[in-house]
Amino acid sequence: AIIGGFLVSLLGGSRFQIGGPAGAFIVLVNTTAATHGMDGLILAVLLSGVMLALAGWLRLGTFVKFVPYPVTVGFTAGIAIIIGSSQLKDLFGLNLAGPEPGPFLEKLPVLADAAPTADWGAFAIAAGTMTVIFTLKRFRPGWPGILIAVVLAALVTALANLDIATIGTRFGAMPAGLPMPHVPAISMAKVADVLPAAISFTLLGAIESLLSAVVADGMTGRRHRSNCELVAQGAANIGSALFGGICVTGTIARTATNVRAGAHGPVSGMLHSVFLLGMMILAAPLIAFIPMAALAGVLAVVAWNMFEKHAFWRLLNASKGDAAVLLATFGLTVFRDLTEAIIVGFALGAALFIQRMSQAATVELGAPLVRPDAADDVRARVPYDEATSTRRDVIVYRISGAFFFGAAATIGSVLDRIGDQHRA
Repeated sequence: AIIGGFLVSLLGGSRFQIGGPAGAFIVLVNTTAATHGMDGLILAVLLSGVMLALAGWLRLGTFVKFVPYPVTVGFTAGIAIIIGSSQLKDLFGLNLAGPEPGPFLEKLPVLADAAPTADWGAFAIAAGTMTVIFTLKRFRPGWPGILIAVVLAALVTALANLDIATIGTRFGAMPAGLPMPHVPAISMAKVADVLPAAISFTLLGAIESLLSAVVADGMTGRRHRSNCELVAQGAANIGSALFGGICVTGTIARTATNVRAGAHGPVSGMLHSVFLLGMMILAAPLIAFIPMAALAGVLAVVAWNMFEKHAFWRLLNASKGDAAVLLATFGLTVFRDLTEAIIVGFALGAALFIQRMSQAATVELGAPLVRPDAADDVRARVPYDEATSTRRDVIVYRISGAFFFGAAATIGSVLDRIGDQHRA
């Protein structure tokens, strides 16, 4: 959020974009770090930055808007389920016999077996954190609900002397400054290992950042430059990786808050990063006192907000095609792999688009060569409309819709019905 967020505001194609880590990346980051270690994660972020910058240079930002909506809703909903399930251990203060499994289906029985070890003090802190966040969001939406809830949770834990896990007891002291820039070890074998994760970071980052820029456009009446934004996102991820950070993207919530606060340009985003650096330096010793249950409560709220319930239900009832793409992407995200979900979702979305385009092609028999409402210059180019409409040896068909291979079956069946004497 410090290095990457500064570069997003400095170089971005949206004057109001606020960059930083996003909730949608939580699962990808956790999976990549668990599989390839921190060096592998940083290398994946670095590769993602290169790919994002290259996509902007190749002017591919325009095409991101064509990502099927059911894919984004299904993918986001699946990530919300994974985030929520990953917080159950700290939410209830469970003590597991071994390491917590990553896959969703393997995780559930392990958590169920550990249910008797639940710490109700930890659960009370988590529940209180969520209650404060939801209450402030409803009655005081302008207040920083998450920050207030976490501070209150830390104070209650300390004053009540609760014996529950905190950031300090689990991870130790937090650094009070930025690390020195460092290039991760790069080899062809390592690049091949982390490439799927890097592609997932790239696709998700591009979609999230450009969607955030569109939201800012709607609030301000301005227009962002999508390709410039992708180049900035690439530079931000490269910079974040060099300083040991995770992937960065434009975030809708922070960007919308920036606009509502009266921002007029990118300076507010750069100051946001500077203030974060100052807070990290001053408040680093206090972070160790934050209870893990409070963080679990925050992430549970994030997961709840990420699951677009109304959009999910609407797509389920929209059409069989949309529902199939939605459920396939959602199911693969939860039960298989996020990279698989993105690839299969894109493929199914493309197939659905082709199928709909082929159905959109219509053939009208006995139609005039030009429409009644056609312009005069169009009529001038077809001077024999009246004559051809009365000839018995001429059959006129008007083909409407996209003329491509998907419509070939429709057009071919019409041609088969025409007698040989009428074939061109």
